Amino acid sequence: QRPSKATLTRKGRPRRFIMSSDQVIAIVMDDKTYEVNKKKLIEKSDYFRALYSSGMRESTEDSVQLQGLSVPGLELVLEFINTSKVQIVNETLEDLIETASFLQVTSILKLLTSEIRLDNCVELYSLSEVYGTHDLHNACLKYMSCYYHPMLRRPEYKSLPPAVRKQVKEMRMRGTATLVAIGDFSCLSLDVPDQDEPWSMLRYGEVEQRWKPLANNLPPDMINVRGYGSAILDNYLFIVGGYRMTSQEISAVHCYNPVRNEWNQAAPLNQKRSNLKLLAVEGKLYAVGGQSLGTVECYSPEQDWWTCVSSMPDPLAEFSACECRGMIYVMGGYTARERNTNVLRYCPTSDAWAVFRPCPVHIRKQQMLSVEDTIFLVGVTPRRRPSQTEDVLTVQSYNVTTGEWIQLKENTSKSGLNLTCTLHNDGIYIMSRDVSLPTSLEHRVFLKYNIFSDAWEAFRRFPALGQNMLLCSLYLPN
Repeated sequence: QRPSKATLTRKGRPRRFIMSSDQVIAIVMDDKTYEVNKKKLIEKSDYFRALYSSGMRESTEDSVQLQGLSVPGLELVLEFINTSKVQIVNETLEDLIETASFLQVTSILKLLTSEIRLDNCVELYSLSEVYGTHDLHNACLKYMSCYYHPMLRRPEYKSLPPAVRKQVKEMRMRGTATLVAIGDFSCLSLDVPDQDEPWSMLRYGEVEQRWKPLANNLPPDMINVRGYGSAILDNYLFIVGGYRMTSQEISAVHCYNPVRNEWNQAAPLNQKRSNLKLLAVEGKLYAVGGQSLGTVECYSPEQDWWTCVSSMPDPLAEFSACECRGMIYVMGGYTARERNTNVLRYCPTSDAWAVFRPCPVHIRKQQMLSVEDTIFLVGVTPRRRPSQTEDVLTVQSYNVTTGEWIQLKENTSKSGLNLTCTLHNDGIYIMSRDVSLPTSLEHRVFLKYNIFSDAWEAFRRFPALGQNMLLCSLYLPN
């Protein structure tokens, strides 16, 4: 027997659906009647399934009267019941969710969780609150967290309650804090099937004490870029500026989102710069200085734009910098005339630099990190032995409140100046070139300095030869 045809009226226009020979139910609302296959109603709608299994008088009738629903919403839901397809557009989202919630068509609500986009996420979240759709509510929060910086640029996102925006930001930090290494290296002893594959991103498994591939490729225009600035902002890794092997400086900005395991480009710097310091302060990035530059730029993720702020008192080369207590501290390096022996401090609120106080030691090519009001300086210091002078790793601390300097425990590792380090859990993790090896490939020493116990811990050697490496700590999804 050929299936009969039923007419579903939608916005006043007839629409044809193929119906089976099973019983047809007439759904009446206001002055409109819609004919729908009873079997499909029971299959797709918990509301109708409960109605037709209730044993009540209405369950034996061939028509159902509905009230209080919107016509567009009802037509969209009935279209889905008939065809398993629905047109999802922003203009009818509320009608669709209201009717799907009332008729308990859960498959539509599940379908909506895969239709979340930047331009409808906030509205879907608000509707999920109104109609109590739990899965959609959680999916919207997860989406906003996943695409946190793009969401900041949406005007409607700012209308969400502060507590919700705080929750979205905190969700980006869920997962496991993981050491991540980025660089131009070739894998020699990683547990991967293809030993010849040039991995560019590795993650460290602390339980197994092994490095594993994280992602296969950096963006092509990041390969062989040196002298870049890097910083973590809202669990995004930003890599900014630098120079190519041709010595050409660049202004490009790349951003790695570990929640998505993907790279994207952000707005470029206003000025090409290399050997800069990139610092995250109070939700913004600051690109400080560069090769023979004293200028400073500030990046706002809400605008995806860089603006120029106050320059350093003097351009510096080979300086160190970090954020501490909402301020930027700059130490060491050289002016065009002499060594810089001052501690410089930049206040983002007043957009002003100050010469804070003299520095008792000259800091050259060291890395600075901060914990609360203490700055740790990690670097290489020459030590004179009876027969020779050798470079050893040292850590010093500087308290920004008291101005006190403390020389902490040295490490006996012989190390070159090319080092990278990051704060991770309870310590400073350091990679540095081992100068005892007869090779030009860098970064083989892998150490940890525990900031609470003033103790060093050595790990097995980094398993890959490589150059131009960055070590950082990111929250990776479990």
